[in-house]
Amino acid sequence: MLTATKIKLNLKSYADPEKADFFPRFFKTGKGEYGEGDRFFGVTVPNQRKVAKQFKHATQEVITALLYDSIHECRLTSLFILVEQFSKANDKRRGEIYRFYLKHRRQINNWDLVDSSAHKIVGAFLMNRPRTKLYQLARSKHLWSQRISIVATYQFIRQNDFEDTLAISELLIEHEHDLIHKAVGWMLRETGKRDVAILKTFLTKHYHSMPRTMLRYAIERFDQPTRSLYLKGEI
Repeated sequence: MLTATKIKLNLKSYADPEKADFFPRFFKTGKGEYGEGDRFFGVTVPNQRKVAKQFKHATQEVITALLYDSIHECRLTSLFILVEQFSKANDKRRGEIYRFYLKHRRQINNWDLVDSSAHKIVGAFLMNRPRTKLYQLARSKHLWSQRISIVATYQFIRQNDFEDTLAISELLIEHEHDLIHKAVGWMLRETGKRDVAILKTFLTKHYHSMPRTMLRYAIERFDQPTRSLYLKGEI
């Protein structure tokens, strides 16, 4: 019988003590930081993906137990399993995974957890559906829900559908946290990779008021002279 404990032990077999020492600093686990108290085995993402594929048929009960584990890699691996299951599921099962994901989103509590899963589950499910939920998440006071709302739109961007990315970016443009600045800037940059005119129109309206990190991420693919003009406010 497959249990969460069996998967956890399998993950632990890939533990790297050096990475276990490094990850808490990288993921800001100190007092008052966004990842406060998070714990790590020190398992790389490729090895976590390997474990997820090995145990891709885990039950929802097992996935839930992993998602609520105090070890970071257990939570991320549970999401890799969910993404794997979602990609192979029929529409009914995809709806179940989508609702499970949102119900337990407070456990999706670091940027890598969001970025590895939000567009592949939330964005993919909403691709041809109303997207009201994303705006509810964006307007919430919960950091990770807000990051989910913007990163989920990556799925739409890949289909040259930019409307929700731009609208949610406007909702989050005055956010105080750099993790939102980075996520919004990232999605704007991805929009610009597909339609630079749309990105430049958005920037013309907002670049004076955008947080610097958000702006830097958004204009990263521009040539150096153009980036300098944006950063100096001279466009």
